[in-house]
Amino acid sequence: MSLETLAEELRAHPSIRSKLGIAHATRTLGLDAASEGSPGDDAAPLARDGGYDLLAGEGFIPGFVEDDPWFAGWCAMMVNLSDIAAMGGRSVALIDQVWAPDQATAAPLLQGLRDASAAYGVPVVGGHTNLAAPQLGIAASVFGRAERLVTSFDAAPGDVLIAAIDHRGRYRNFDNFCAALDAPGPRLRGDLALLPALAEDGLIRAGKDISQGGIVGTALMLAECSGVGIDIDTGALRPPPGVPLHRWLRSFPSFGFLLSVEPSDVGAVCQRFAHRGIEAAAIGSVTQGSALRLTGETGAATFWDHAATPYLDLGGPHA
Repeated sequence: MSLETLAEELRAHPSIRSKLGIAHATRTLGLDAASEGSPGDDAAPLARDGGYDLLAGEGFIPGFVEDDPWFAGWCAMMVNLSDIAAMGGRSVALIDQVWAPDQATAAPLLQGLRDASAAYGVPVVGGHTNLAAPQLGIAASVFGRAERLVTSFDAAPGDVLIAAIDHRGRYRNFDNFCAALDAPGPRLRGDLALLPALAEDGLIRAGKDISQGGIVGTALMLAECSGVGIDIDTGALRPPPGVPLHRWLRSFPSFGFLLSVEPSDVGAVCQRFAHRGIEAAAIGSVTQGSALRLTGETGAATFWDHAATPYLDLGGPHA
C-alpha cells in the first residue's frame, strides 16, 4: 500500500473521524484551549498547592457495550486510568453511570467494572444507576492527582515522538487491542506508575494516551494542541505479529502512550518501558508547521493538516 493510499484510508476511517465530534461539543459549550481545565488534554488539570487535581471521564459506544458488556465495564475503569496516567497523574477513585433495562442485563457490565477495580487497585466510590432504561449503557468519571503535569500543549519542534505500547495482548473486539486481561494486577499498576514517575523526573515534555483514533488520530490531536507538525516514520513502527500496519495505526491499545521527548532523553525513556516488557521506540519527530505526515522509504504523504482542517478546533495552543 502506498503512503498516499494509507493516509487516505486512515483519514476516512470512522474511528479517526469520530473525534471530529469534540469540536461540535466544545463550540456549543463555549470552550477553547484557554478555558479552565485545558480542553484538548486527556484530563482536566485543576491547580492546587503542591500539584494538580485531575478529572476525566469516558462514555461508551452503544454497539461496543452491547457486543461485550463485561469488557465494556472493564474498559470504563481501564481507559480512565490511562487518561490520568497520560497527564503524569495517579488515579484515586472512580464513579460510574449505568443504564440498563433490568438488573440481570446490568450484571456483566458491573462485574467487569468490579473486576477491573480489583486489578488496578482503584475503588469505585459511587455513581448513578438506572435499571429502567431501554438500552444498556455505561459512562464513568475518575479523579486523580499529579505532582508534575504532562500536557498535550507542550510538544516542540525538534522533539522525538515515542510510542510506548504493550504488545502482550490480542484484539478483543473492533480495533481494541487488549494487553490487560491476562496480566496480574501488580503488573498493571506498576506499568501505569511509569508515567507519573517519568513526569516527575522531567523526562516527558508532552504526551497523550493513545485513544480511539489510534496512533495517527492521537498524534494529530497532540500536534494541533501544541501548534506543531509531526512526521510519523512508518518504517519505525513494529506492530505485533500478524497485525497489518494500517490496522495498527488506528488501533486502540489498552496500554499505549505517545510521548514528545527531548532527543537526549529518548534512551532513558525507552529503557524504563523496556524494563517492564513494554515496547517503546522512537517513531517520528515533532516539526514546524501544522501537517501530520506519514513518511517512509518512498517519500511522505500528508495525513492531515490541522491548520487547514481543524480536528479538535479548540482555537490553537494556549488560545
